[in-house]
Order: sequence, then structure tokens, then C-alpha cells
Amino acid sequence: MDVAAGLEELEMGASRVTVDEKAMINCRADLNQLVPFKYDWAWQKYIDGCANHWMPQEINMTADVATWKSADGLSDDERRIVMRSLGYFSTADSLVANNLVLGIYRLITNPEARQYLLRQAFEEAIHTHAYQYCIESLGMDEGEVFNMYREIPSVAKKATWSLSHTQHLADPSFNTGTVEADQALLRNLIGFYCVTEGIFFYCGFTQILSMGRRNKMTGVAEQFQYILRDESMHLNFGIDVINQIKLENPHLWTAEFKQEAIQMILEGTEIEIAYARDTMPRGVLGMNSSMMEEYLHFIANRRLTQLGLPEQFPGAQNPFPWMSEIMDLRKEKNFFETRVIEYQTGGALSWD
Repeated sequence: MDVAAGLEELEMGASRVTVDEKAMINCRADLNQLVPFKYDWAWQKYIDGCANHWMPQEINMTADVATWKSADGLSDDERRIVMRSLGYFSTADSLVANNLVLGIYRLITNPEARQYLLRQAFEEAIHTHAYQYCIESLGMDEGEVFNMYREIPSVAKKATWSLSHTQHLADPSFNTGTVEADQALLRNLIGFYCVTEGIFFYCGFTQILSMGRRNKMTGVAEQFQYILRDESMHLNFGIDVINQIKLENPHLWTAEFKQEAIQMILEGTEIEIAYARDTMPRGVLGMNSSMMEEYLHFIANRRLTQLGLPEQFPGAQNPFPWMSEIMDLRKEKNFFETRVIEYQTGGALSWD
């Protein structure tokens, strides 16, 4: 059997890949060779993500259907929150998946990081499936919900910002290798991970999880809690990638670029605050838009410090301390050790 035809594109006799040859961007080493690992944290996140597999249909939606169909099951304000949340997230995770598959995977030149990106892309598909499952189970108008990002201004503004600040990721002609292009990628990664996944998801998650804590729409809330667990790791991974690029390419992280990054975080925070005001014109579920504004200032400060940038909202506090128990990255290790069986099987979550 002649195997020469299958080898003609390979560089026969090339030296084996070493750790020192590997880099997060602009790497020229063979990307088909997973090992040796340079970023053990990326591989560990892939392992952890695989251990926490779940599927939407494992979650019982019977009580949610009864609540949604009951005339007095939810208030008008609570229904508005459910509709807005499903309307935003149902397409947001598709936009996220597009960026991962069409751009980030191609532009990140490290195989262990790419391995996690493949897992993240699959999780985004699960999340979109989860929203569709909720929408279908509740008998909602699918067209109304999925098209909300083109009909409701507060939802559209988030989607528009995300698209405009990640445009290079979906451009097949975009390549890194110059200072200008490398900064464009870094800028897009900040817009993608720190704002879209790191700020724009937080109002909706808090609202739905608060609903679950009040024993309302617990099936929807349980799925949102599983999704939040995944998204917390996505965010943590993205920030690690950004900081690794900064470490390997310090010339990109100029004073001017830092100010630009700060401005992006501030813009995203204001857009999410406007979304909070739209979805909560009155107090509901033990919260109101003023409390959410404080919370988003707290989240923005955290994103900034994770990037090594100064806080912009001195003294901002977390008015929803129970959210830290659900999403605090410092608690993830404990979660993996103690809840992995329940997570794998879609077991019931506690709202205490």
C-alpha cells in the first residue's frame, strides 16, 4: 500500500514540538500535536467541562408549564422577565457559538486551548437547545421570542454592541501577525468574553435564578443554573487567554489600549443597566433596577481587576450575596468535587 500520497503535505523528519515553541497566538509550531502541554489550566478546564455534561430534556418542566398557563401563576412583571430572558439568550448563545467556531478557534494557535474551545462550542449548542426546550415546553410564540433581538430595543442594543465589537472574529479574511491585528483580536476577545459573556448575561441570570429561589419556574431556573455554571468557566477561560496573550505580547497592552478596554467595560455596563430598567420597571422578585445597577457596578469592577485594570466604581457592593454561592469562580473547585454526579444527571438543584 502506497502511503506517500497522504504524506506529501507533511514535513517529514521535522523535529518534535517543545513547550517553548507553543504560544497562544501567532504560533508556528505543529497545532496537530496536543502535547506537550504548555497551558495545563486550559486542559484542566476541558476535563472539568466534560465531567459536567448535562442535557436540557433531563429537567422536568411540568410545574413550569402549569405555572405559565395559570392566569395567576406569575405576575405581568414576572412574565416579562421570563420572555425577555429567553428572547435575549435564545439568540445570544448562537452568536457566541458563531464567534467560537468561525473565528476564535482559528485565531487561537494553541492545541490545548483549542480543545477547550471545542468543548465550549458544544456547550453553547446545549444552551441554545435549553432555551428552545423552555420556549417549546411553555408553548410560547417561537418567532416572537427568537426574533426579539431584532424587535425589542433593550435586547437589540446588547446584540448590536456584541456584533460590532467582535466583528473580526467572524471575518474569514482577518489574520493576526501585526501589532494592529493582534490588538484587534485582543479587543474582540475582551468584547466577547468580558462584556458579552461577562456582563450581558448577568441581569437575566440573576432574575431567573431569583425566580427559582421563590419556587417559581423552577425548571427554567434549574437550566439557567446549569448554564451559569458553564458560562462561569467560559468567562474564566477567556480571561486566562486574554491575560496569557498580554503576558506573551506586552507591547500590545499599551496605556492607550488599557483605556480602550476600560471604556468597553463601562459601555457594556451601561447597556446592561438599561436592560435591567426595561425588564424591571417596578420592583419584582426581591430586587429592582437600582439594586441591579449596584450589582452590575460590582461585576464591572471584578472584570476590570481580572484584566489588571483599576476599578471604576469605588465601593460597589454585591446586593445579591446568594449569587456568589452559585457563580463565584473561587467556589468552582468545591462544586466540581461535590456536585459532579448531580450535574451529569441533571439532578435537582437547591435554591436555599
